[in-house]
Amino acid sequence: MRRLTKLSAVAAVAALTLAGCGGSDSEGGGGDKPAASDDVCKTADGDGPKIGLAYDVGGRGDQSFNDSAYAGLEKAVDEFDATCIEGEATDGEAESAREDRLRNMAENDATAIVGVGFAYSESVNAVAPDFPEVNFAVIDGFDPDEEANDNVAYLGFAEEQGSFLVGVAAATKSQTGTIGFVGGVNNELIQKFEAGYAAGAKAAKPDIKVEVAYIQESDLKGFGDPAGGKAAAAGEFDKGADVVYHAAGGSGSGVFDAAVEAGEGNFAIGVDSDQYLTATAAQKPFILTSMLKRVDTATFDFAKSIDEGKPLVSYKVYDLKADGVGYSTANSVIEELTADIDGYKDKIISGEIEVPTKP
Repeated sequence: MRRLTKLSAVAAVAALTLAGCGGSDSEGGGGDKPAASDDVCKTADGDGPKIGLAYDVGGRGDQSFNDSAYAGLEKAVDEFDATCIEGEATDGEAESAREDRLRNMAENDATAIVGVGFAYSESVNAVAPDFPEVNFAVIDGFDPDEEANDNVAYLGFAEEQGSFLVGVAAATKSQTGTIGFVGGVNNELIQKFEAGYAAGAKAAKPDIKVEVAYIQESDLKGFGDPAGGKAAAAGEFDKGADVVYHAAGGSGSGVFDAAVEAGEGNFAIGVDSDQYLTATAAQKPFILTSMLKRVDTATFDFAKSIDEGKPLVSYKVYDLKADGVGYSTANSVIEELTADIDGYKDKIISGEIEVPTKP
């Protein structure tokens, strides 16, 4: 994974990572956010490791990034007889609040703690030295001062590779020769999604046009603004796009609604988890595929390393070769495209294609 410089990484913390809004401290959330599933941490009573899961802004119920982490936690509780504790970031909270959340988990006997999202990098860096017996991991994280703590793992993904594949799908499916991309916040992480998507589209169809829109330049609300996602996607459909991919967390539901309103022959592409499975009945026919980012795998692998007494540390990247990213096939409409997509997947894994990380 491309390592961020200290200055760019600190700036990126303010931009965070992709997530929606709601979560585990409240059962279900409000507004358009669906209710979260039953909380496994309320019923788990095993004698295995105790895992702390500190959600990004959005928490459980975002149908995306945080829910994927929770799925990995559920699996760990089941397979390792683990117990768990949860906490959730709130929009605009102070850095001290993140630190307090992590400290609270460590002081409540967490064996290991996972910070779900970029913005936990600074807080983990501050807290981890005070709890050397606790292991920490940060999804999409970075080492702020490049003096790695020996009890911290940074779990990243080759988002550009998975995005390349759905770019191939979008361009191949497009009948208008124009496709779109909607990002939640214009930061380096989300630009990786854009870069891979555009590269895959142009590999499949060199003359394809890619419309790009970001809901926010730096405000984290871009990841929890379905109305903003809908407006951005509608603007691209109005410009002739017939497939729009989002990397916008909870705002993605608005992108799906825009595809529905654009009508038959138009599609949206989800992100992180298979969003076809959690979409409304009206949205499902319009979700071509989703770029899978296996946050569940990373969360589970970290828990497994704790259970085995061999904690992950330093940087680990989940790419196509490691099955850390990919694309979903729940909607049968993608079946006619899979042979072409998988051909490009093989070329990426072999090294024949190197996917860019910047637009």
